[in-house]
Amino acid sequence: MKTFERGQIRVLQHSSTVLRDNALGDPAQRDLYCSLPPGYDETNARYPVIYWLSGFTGNGRMMFNADGWMESIDRRLDRLIGSGAMPAVICVLPDCFTRLGGSQYLDSSATGKYETYIVGELVPFVDGQLRTKPGRDHRGVTGKSSGGYGALRLAMRRPDVFGALGSHAGDAYFAYCYLPDFPKFIMGVQRAGGVEAFLREFEALPKKTHEAMEVLNILAMAACYSPNPAAPLGIDLPVRLPSGEIDSSVWKRWETNDPVHMAREHADALRSLKRIYLDAGNRDEWNLHIGARIFTSRLDELGIPYIYEEFDDTHMGIAYRYDRSFCELARVLT
Repeated sequence: MKTFERGQIRVLQHSSTVLRDNALGDPAQRDLYCSLPPGYDETNARYPVIYWLSGFTGNGRMMFNADGWMESIDRRLDRLIGSGAMPAVICVLPDCFTRLGGSQYLDSSATGKYETYIVGELVPFVDGQLRTKPGRDHRGVTGKSSGGYGALRLAMRRPDVFGALGSHAGDAYFAYCYLPDFPKFIMGVQRAGGVEAFLREFEALPKKTHEAMEVLNILAMAACYSPNPAAPLGIDLPVRLPSGEIDSSVWKRWETNDPVHMAREHADALRSLKRIYLDAGNRDEWNLHIGARIFTSRLDELGIPYIYEEFDDTHMGIAYRYDRSFCELARVLT
């Protein structure tokens, strides 16, 4: 296997003001992992920045792990840059993990102000600490699954900050990606004896089972999409317990956060982006390829250009696809 000049991993410590005293008691001081390109210390050059957002239960540090056959994210970038497949960039990987497994990269009274954390604190912090090319024309955001959702959302809401967007199997069309798991959530919570009892059981589990993770996922999404400081745990559930009937008023709140439903409202923002790159496996277990098709149909209606690639695979183990978004974004951000 050909080897390439190595870049470096730099870990910046950042103490957040907006995450202080969040409802879940999660830390306000976090490590910010950054992948710097080969030769960073040898010149005074400035570089575009790509923010990578991790999926549910993930954080930035985890992306630097490698297994026997899959590259870590820094090695991936070294290869892409060293082979000439993409221009040199700085890649920043925020830690937006929460007690519930994730934040969806949005502001919620039930989890914390993670959108504000990224755009209001981390972006200016990174621009002050590293030799970035500042400005939205040199800054992109991408990610996978919940991270792909976060990238979609941030690019739509903050086109003043991000000028290019990538999303690998990002959460979209909630009726297909979340609703099928509602019965599992209902039964899991009832088996535990309630939401708070489930959380206690979950946190005590020495091994987090797939079944428990399915329940946690819906609870975490409720914390993100339907917070209510006056409700138990500060969350409005999308179903009425014990019957399990969908609460239509809460579900409507979820849908306002669905990229498919956000697209028209944020058409100007989407139109302003220098690149929109999307992909998904055609056997995605959460039907996110269908969500991507529906989202791109909205872009078609609005006359907004994009790249969408659907490939033969599932939701998991698709890190080999990350080359595509990195290359597409880096080329337009330089």
